[in-house]
Amino acid sequence: MVLFLAGLTAIPRELYAAAEVDGAKSALDRFLLVTWPMLGPTTLFVITISITNAVKVFETVKTLTEGGPNKASEVLLFTIYQEGFVYLRVGYASAMTVVFLLILVVLMFLQYRILDRRVHYT
Repeated sequence: MVLFLAGLTAIPRELYAAAEVDGAKSALDRFLLVTWPMLGPTTLFVITISITNAVKVFETVKTLTEGGPNKASEVLLFTIYQEGFVYLRVGYASAMTVVFLLILVVLMFLQYRILDRRVHYT
């Protein structure tokens, strides 16, 4: 939320006046024509950081539940840790890490490919 507030303060007020002169009379029109496109870089950054942080839940699972009852809260990073350091299957853990990295790279590439078209840098 703080990042979006910072992005909002970076939008020049002259753009709203220009949009009103061009015919954007309602607040919704000004939001859709000025605010949302100008928040494109901020939105791209927030989505990228959110996806990265969503996969970083290893320490929570390790500290609180260790995989939970019947592996209910086990995540991929905890599985990689267990395979590599608990069961000493280092090759299998390395292969899982490489596949996980490839999946993340593909997701980030697709995200930038799709969202970067809609981003207007000033």
